[in-house]
Amino acid sequence: MKELTSAINQHLAAEFQAGHTYLAMSIWLREKDLAGFSTYMHDKSQEERDHAARMIAYLVDSDEQVELPTIDAPERSWPSVQTLFDQVYDMEKGVTASINRLYAMAETVGERSATAMLDWFVAEQLQEEAEARFVRKRLRLAGDNSAALLLLDQQFLEGTALTHVKGGLSGTRGA
Repeated sequence: MKELTSAINQHLAAEFQAGHTYLAMSIWLREKDLAGFSTYMHDKSQEERDHAARMIAYLVDSDEQVELPTIDAPERSWPSVQTLFDQVYDMEKGVTASINRLYAMAETVGERSATAMLDWFVAEQLQEEAEARFVRKRLRLAGDNSAALLLLDQQFLEGTALTHVKGGLSGTRGA
Protein backbone atom coordinates (compact mmCIF):
# COMPACT_ATOMS: atom_id res chain seq x y z
CA MET A 1 0.00 0.00 0.00
CA LYS A 2 2.93 2.37 0.63
CA GLU A 3 3.86 2.46 -3.09
CA LEU A 4 0.25 3.14 -4.00
CA THR A 5 0.01 5.88 -1.36
CA SER A 6 3.15 7.47 -2.76
CA ALA A 7 1.76 7.28 -6.31
CA ILE A 8 -1.56 8.85 -5.25
CA ASN A 9 0.33 11.65 -3.52
CA GLN A 10 2.34 12.17 -6.71
CA HIS A 11 -0.90 12.26 -8.73
CA LEU A 12 -2.17 15.07 -6.52
CA ALA A 13 0.41 17.27 -8.22
CA ALA A 14 -1.25 16.64 -11.62
CA GLU A 15 -4.66 17.60 -10.25
CA PHE A 16 -3.42 20.72 -8.47
CA GLN A 17 -1.26 21.74 -11.46
CA ALA A 18 -4.23 21.40 -13.79
CA GLY A 19 -6.39 23.46 -11.42
CA HIS A 20 -3.76 26.18 -11.22
CA THR A 21 -3.21 26.20 -14.98
CA TYR A 22 -6.95 26.34 -15.67
CA LEU A 23 -7.25 29.31 -13.33
CA ALA A 24 -4.49 31.10 -15.29
CA MET A 25 -6.33 30.24 -18.50
CA SER A 26 -9.55 31.65 -17.06
CA ILE A 27 -7.79 34.91 -16.27
CA TRP A 28 -6.25 35.16 -19.74
CA LEU A 29 -9.60 34.46 -21.40
CA ARG A 30 -11.30 37.08 -19.22
CA GLU A 31 -8.61 39.59 -20.22
CA LYS A 32 -9.56 38.84 -23.85
CA ASP A 33 -13.23 39.56 -23.04
CA LEU A 34 -14.18 35.92 -23.61
CA ALA A 35 -16.38 35.62 -20.54
CA GLY A 36 -17.95 32.29 -21.54
CA PHE A 37 -14.66 30.50 -22.04
CA SER A 38 -13.30 32.20 -18.93
CA THR A 39 -16.18 31.00 -16.78
CA TYR A 40 -15.82 27.48 -18.17
CA MET A 41 -12.11 27.38 -17.34
CA HIS A 42 -12.74 28.82 -13.88
CA ASP A 43 -15.22 26.00 -13.25
CA LYS A 44 -12.68 23.47 -14.58
CA SER A 45 -10.11 24.86 -12.16
CA GLN A 46 -12.44 24.24 -9.23
CA GLU A 47 -13.23 20.75 -10.54
CA GLU A 48 -9.54 19.84 -10.49
CA ARG A 49 -9.22 20.96 -6.87
CA ASP A 50 -12.32 18.89 -6.09
CA HIS A 51 -10.65 15.88 -7.73
CA ALA A 52 -7.60 16.34 -5.52
CA ALA A 53 -9.89 16.63 -2.48
CA ARG A 54 -11.47 13.27 -3.38
CA MET A 55 -8.09 11.59 -3.41
CA ILE A 56 -7.05 13.31 -0.19
CA ALA A 57 -10.25 12.05 1.47
CA TYR A 58 -9.43 8.53 0.29
CA LEU A 59 -5.94 8.72 1.78
CA VAL A 60 -7.19 10.13 5.09
CA ASP A 61 -10.02 7.56 5.28
CA SER A 62 -7.44 4.82 4.60
CA ASP A 63 -5.25 6.14 7.41
CA GLU A 64 -2.50 6.97 4.93
CA GLN A 65 -0.24 10.04 4.91
CA VAL A 66 -1.17 12.97 2.63
CA GLU A 67 1.72 14.89 1.10
CA LEU A 68 0.64 18.12 -0.53
CA PRO A 69 2.75 18.80 -3.62
CA THR A 70 4.57 21.89 -4.73
CA ILE A 71 3.24 23.10 -8.07
CA ASP A 72 4.80 25.32 -10.69
CA ALA A 73 3.51 28.74 -11.71
CA PRO A 74 1.48 28.19 -14.89
CA GLU A 75 1.88 29.96 -18.21
CA ARG A 76 0.05 33.27 -18.35
CA SER A 77 -0.58 33.71 -22.06
CA TRP A 78 -1.32 31.69 -25.15
CA PRO A 79 -1.01 32.51 -28.86
CA SER A 80 -4.70 31.72 -29.39
CA VAL A 81 -7.78 30.20 -27.82
CA GLN A 82 -7.13 27.15 -30.01
CA THR A 83 -3.63 26.73 -28.56
CA LEU A 84 -5.03 27.10 -25.05
CA PHE A 85 -7.57 24.30 -25.60
CA ASP A 86 -4.93 22.13 -27.26
CA GLN A 87 -3.05 22.39 -23.95
CA VAL A 88 -6.23 21.57 -22.00
CA TYR A 89 -6.65 18.40 -24.06
CA ASP A 90 -3.00 17.41 -23.58
CA MET A 91 -3.25 17.98 -19.83
CA GLU A 92 -6.40 15.86 -19.58
CA LYS A 93 -4.69 13.07 -21.54
CA GLY A 94 -1.81 13.23 -19.05
CA VAL A 95 -4.17 13.07 -16.07
CA THR A 96 -5.93 10.07 -17.67
CA ALA A 97 -2.60 8.28 -18.11
CA SER A 98 -1.76 8.93 -14.46
CA ILE A 99 -5.16 7.60 -13.32
CA ASN A 100 -4.65 4.49 -15.45
CA ARG A 101 -1.24 3.90 -13.83
CA LEU A 102 -2.79 4.26 -10.36
CA TYR A 103 -5.55 1.83 -11.30
CA ALA A 104 -3.10 -0.76 -12.60
CA MET A 105 -1.02 -0.40 -9.45
CA ALA A 106 -4.09 -0.77 -7.20
CA GLU A 107 -5.14 -3.91 -9.10
CA THR A 108 -1.64 -5.36 -8.85
CA VAL A 109 -1.52 -4.97 -5.06
CA GLY A 110 -5.16 -6.08 -4.70
CA GLU A 111 -6.29 -2.79 -3.11
CA ARG A 112 -10.04 -3.00 -3.86
CA SER A 113 -10.90 0.21 -2.04
CA ALA A 114 -8.48 2.11 -4.27
CA THR A 115 -9.90 0.61 -7.47
CA ALA A 116 -13.41 1.48 -6.25
CA MET A 117 -12.32 5.09 -5.65
CA LEU A 118 -10.54 5.21 -9.01
CA ASP A 119 -13.58 3.90 -10.92
CA TRP A 120 -15.14 7.35 -10.53
CA PHE A 121 -11.99 8.98 -11.93
CA VAL A 122 -11.92 6.66 -14.96
CA ALA A 123 -15.46 7.72 -15.91
CA GLU A 124 -14.69 11.38 -15.13
CA GLN A 125 -11.62 11.40 -17.36
CA LEU A 126 -13.59 9.92 -20.24
CA GLN A 127 -15.94 12.91 -19.93
CA GLU A 128 -13.09 15.43 -19.50
CA GLU A 129 -11.34 14.24 -22.65
CA ALA A 130 -14.60 14.20 -24.63
CA GLU A 131 -15.30 17.82 -23.66
CA ALA A 132 -11.78 19.00 -24.49
CA ARG A 133 -11.84 17.16 -27.83
CA PHE A 134 -15.22 18.71 -28.70
CA VAL A 135 -14.05 22.26 -27.91
CA ARG A 136 -10.87 21.76 -29.95
CA LYS A 137 -12.92 20.58 -32.93
CA ARG A 138 -15.30 23.52 -32.64
CA LEU A 139 -12.41 25.97 -32.46
CA ARG A 140 -10.84 24.38 -35.54
CA LEU A 141 -14.14 24.84 -37.37
CA ALA A 142 -14.24 28.49 -36.28
CA GLY A 143 -10.70 29.03 -37.57
CA ASP A 144 -9.88 32.72 -37.80
CA ASN A 145 -13.56 33.73 -37.89
CA SER A 146 -14.01 36.03 -34.88
CA ALA A 147 -17.81 35.90 -35.18
CA ALA A 148 -17.72 32.11 -34.83
CA LEU A 149 -15.39 32.42 -31.83
CA LEU A 150 -17.76 34.92 -30.18
CA LEU A 151 -20.75 32.66 -30.88
CA LEU A 152 -18.99 29.71 -29.22
CA ASP A 153 -17.99 31.94 -26.29
CA GLN A 154 -21.66 32.99 -25.94
CA GLN A 155 -22.72 29.34 -25.92
CA PHE A 156 -20.29 28.71 -23.05
CA LEU A 157 -21.67 31.74 -21.21
CA GLU A 158 -25.23 30.42 -21.64
CA GLY A 159 -24.17 26.93 -20.64
CA THR A 160 -25.30 25.34 -23.90
CA ALA A 161 -21.96 24.71 -25.63
CA LEU A 162 -21.42 21.22 -24.19
CA THR A 163 -25.02 20.12 -23.70
CA HIS A 164 -24.82 17.06 -25.94
CA VAL A 165 -21.28 16.13 -24.79
CA LYS A 166 -22.19 16.16 -21.09
CA GLY A 167 -24.73 13.38 -21.68
CA GLY A 168 -21.78 11.02 -21.95
CA LEU A 169 -22.33 7.34 -22.45
CA SER A 170 -25.73 7.40 -20.79
CA GLY A 171 -27.20 9.19 -23.78
CA THR A 172 -28.98 11.75 -21.61
CA ARG A 173 -29.14 15.38 -22.54
CA GLY A 174 -27.93 18.24 -20.34
CA ALA A 175 -26.32 17.94 -16.93
